Amino acid sequence: MPALLARRRLKNLLLFIPNMLLLCARLLTDSRVPAAERALVAGAIVYFIIPFDLIPDMLPFVGQIDDTYLIALTLLRLMERSDPKVVREHWSGGGDVVELVGAAALIAAKFLPERIRRVLTSRVEVSDKERKGKLLPLPLLVASAEREAPADVRPQS
Repeated sequence: MPALLARRRLKNLLLFIPNMLLLCARLLTDSRVPAAERALVAGAIVYFIIPFDLIPDMLPFVGQIDDTYLIALTLLRLMERSDPKVVREHWSGGGDVVELVGAAALIAAKFLPERIRRVLTSRVEVSDKERKGKLLPLPLLVASAEREAPADVRPQS
């Protein structure tokens, strides 16, 4: 029995990225996913497909870390802003997709240099001029939690 379990885990690991891309493609066609989130998922897919990005995909393993990180962050944002059940419905891999996406983001973050992590998690600001007449939430991209300044350093209001 342990050999069967090990084989299943290896299969899930090898198919993780393809299953993530399939999940993203399915979410793009689901009307329950907000339009802004679908746009971000589409952007993450394009980033994954293009071989020339922050870490070139030609480098085995290392080249896919930034892609995995960006897709995981995009899916975490989607699950935060909509119902995680929608994501679970479209998942065809093994295990709980919500836990897997969170773990993938944490593991990929450990391997990425801080500068690349900062670029991938930076906020995309939209000027007021671009915002007029559009329903664009700020920020458009998931950003890492901002650290609070110690109480004695905070500005007085």
